[in-house]
Amino acid sequence: MFPDNFLWGGATAANQIEGGHLEGGKGDCISDHLTGGSKDVKRRFTPVIEKDAFYPSREGVDFYHHYKEDIKYCGEMGFKVFRMSIRWARIFPTGLEERANEEGLKFYDDVFDECHKYGIQPMVTLCHFDMPYLLFEKYQGFTDRTVIDCFVKYAKTVFKRYRHKVKYWLTFNEINFGCIPMGNLEVLGIYHPKTTDYTQPYDVPAQRYQALHHVFLASAKAVAEGHKINPDFKIGCMIAHVTLYPYCCAPEDMLLAQEMDHRFNDFCGDVQVKGEYPYYMEDYFRQNNILITKEPNDDELLKKGRVDFYSFSYYMSNCVSSREHLETSMGNLLNGVKNPYLESSQWGWQIDPKGLRYTLHKLYDRYHIPLMIVENGLGAADVLEKDGSINDTYRIDYLKKHIFEIGQALEGGVDVMGYTMWSPIDLVSSSTGELKKRYGLIYVDRDDEGHGDYSRYKKDSFYWYKSVIESGGIEPSFVP
Repeated sequence: MFPDNFLWGGATAANQIEGGHLEGGKGDCISDHLTGGSKDVKRRFTPVIEKDAFYPSREGVDFYHHYKEDIKYCGEMGFKVFRMSIRWARIFPTGLEERANEEGLKFYDDVFDECHKYGIQPMVTLCHFDMPYLLFEKYQGFTDRTVIDCFVKYAKTVFKRYRHKVKYWLTFNEINFGCIPMGNLEVLGIYHPKTTDYTQPYDVPAQRYQALHHVFLASAKAVAEGHKINPDFKIGCMIAHVTLYPYCCAPEDMLLAQEMDHRFNDFCGDVQVKGEYPYYMEDYFRQNNILITKEPNDDELLKKGRVDFYSFSYYMSNCVSSREHLETSMGNLLNGVKNPYLESSQWGWQIDPKGLRYTLHKLYDRYHIPLMIVENGLGAADVLEKDGSINDTYRIDYLKKHIFEIGQALEGGVDVMGYTMWSPIDLVSSSTGELKKRYGLIYVDRDDEGHGDYSRYKKDSFYWYKSVIESGGIEPSFVP
């Protein structure tokens, strides 16, 4: 079912696990200014740090000091690949330095060496919802073309430094959140003065799409430079794929689903894989009086910087409808109409394993390049028992059903190169900023008030996933 070279593993993000705030020469960054939240309380972005507020990304789960232990656990599960990100501000603290921070570079050297010790290939995301704070403060992030060069300088630095240690790279995490207002801050580095709620920011679509154009160029230039530095690099895009269905068979719903699917799920992939803007977005820009300012060689740069593979996150699907007043569902920064045929997680995300198979076929038909699922998991309020066990059978059930559908897509001829579930270890939830919403196969003793000693405990899902990898994807009998 699964090929021998299939890349089994897990995925993380530095701003959600790493901690080590300002240690080792690291600079301030956007995620350091996001407060904690919950299912009912929104996270806040505060340009000025508030004395009594809790900023969970500053501590994460202290991977900075526990990386050897965490990577050892990944090795014990048999990981072939470990997806992680580099904190841009750990390499260039403000983003404007001419010389990189050697202590930051050395930290990632040590992390990669530890991965290779267990036969694990690192897969590195260059920018995972993070940016040096000064680039946001001075330039409003990618609104200014200056930041393209800052990013390319950073990318070239780490490409050269780790050219013999890292083969797999992703440029920008979930780049397509730049297509909706929510992506202003974390993808593009934009925060309008009129914004009072960063989750529903004051939005200027023309500014946002111009900044997204600059992100496309930064990605394309990085891909081209990376291939020069090491032709064996495999560099991919990363899309948040929220699979969309029409709520009913009304033609209006069919057209709306197609339109939204194009604009949110397809647009960024089309640019990064095909190297050009698609016709439907040119039409959208015309209808909405959005003019993308380009320099003469921009289109050529997009062509030169096409990615080698397409990676994406998949957590759920949503329905869309032209009708109003229908029940809605929660989602990964993108809400939709509730699908009556699906169950939902504790946080209201609709669980749709078959939708993953549908998505894999759709994407392979569209792009004809290798695909990789680099995020897929279940956030839940796990309970640490007195004996140190965590009986997360619900997570096993979620992962099992999604892995089965990947196998079905493989049998159907789709080229799927790997799967990194989210996440091997508990971490700070990006959407809610809480640790109560746990995703890991490994439990971390840390709570949403900053209490706990960071001790690690293996969940039942840890042993189950280990058996899955050992068996090459064949459903194992599970004994905790």
